[in-house]
Amino acid sequence: MLKEKFNIAFAYPWALLLLLLIPMMIYWQWTNYARSTAAIKVTTTYFLQHTRSWRTKLRHLPFWFRCIGIAALIVALARPQEMFTEEEITGDGIDIVLCFDISGSMTEKDMLPNRLEAAKEVAQEFVANRRGDRIGVVIFSSQSFTLCPITTDHNVVRTQISNITSGYLYDEGTAIGSGLATSIDRLRHTHAKSKIVVLLTDGVDFGGMIPPDIAKEMAKLYGVKVYTIGIGSEKEIEVPVESPFGRVMEKKKLEYNEPLLKSLAVETQGQYFHATTKDKLKGIYESIDKLEKSRVQVKTYNRYTEQYRGALLIGLAFIILELVLRLTVFKKFP
Repeated sequence: MLKEKFNIAFAYPWALLLLLLIPMMIYWQWTNYARSTAAIKVTTTYFLQHTRSWRTKLRHLPFWFRCIGIAALIVALARPQEMFTEEEITGDGIDIVLCFDISGSMTEKDMLPNRLEAAKEVAQEFVANRRGDRIGVVIFSSQSFTLCPITTDHNVVRTQISNITSGYLYDEGTAIGSGLATSIDRLRHTHAKSKIVVLLTDGVDFGGMIPPDIAKEMAKLYGVKVYTIGIGSEKEIEVPVESPFGRVMEKKKLEYNEPLLKSLAVETQGQYFHATTKDKLKGIYESIDKLEKSRVQVKTYNRYTEQYRGALLIGLAFIILELVLRLTVFKKFP
């Protein structure tokens, strides 16, 4: 598998220090001009300053052309290059499906800014570190949906994760079995030696077309490990509710089904984790990253395309134009 990216580099970056000559030239030109024009204003000639010709007004134009030309030649001397970096990734990667609960309970704010947004941010960091792996994304509430099929294009995966919002599937509810079954279906035909599902939910199952126990048996049948992350807690929080007396605060107990998530993980040779804060959630993804290591090798190749010719032509053009103007339009006669 090859990945390619490019940027601009300079073969001789030290040559760019010569650009410091430009402000020195400007300073010399300004001081030299100030000395040459120093004079005492005479009443009989003072009116002449209002009758300057266009040649007088543009007398500094050749100098600015010279500065631009020299600057462009210095850039050309530094040899700008377009550097293409190719990464050849070989070996045994892991096929991973990130399965997100996006039901209404995932908007609870016991994890800032809320459960779902915290989960999205940490999951994107996890994806960025899984070089060589194929990753997909499944979301579920009362129904499940494959948001991104498994792919090596991690930029696409991260973009899809960032676009997840609660209510994306419209129907409310939490069908953990359906979400897990859809994730396993994404993996059952792949040829990777290791297949895993990272299931993130608050663990409160309200049924669905496929019960969690059936999805668990599917995972065992197809050799899929399930890492479950229970997010949230059973503590009480205050939430605003509407009443006949206006908006009031009521205590609400956050539900959490730990036994279900433990069962899904243990019986599929995965692991169960519990995240109550964003930092703990990040640590959990780091643990999964260490437990499921890809056996891949990355070889990097750099190739360069010279880009100095444009700067060289611009520099020569301005230098020639400056000489032509000095010898014709702005020629000084003794």
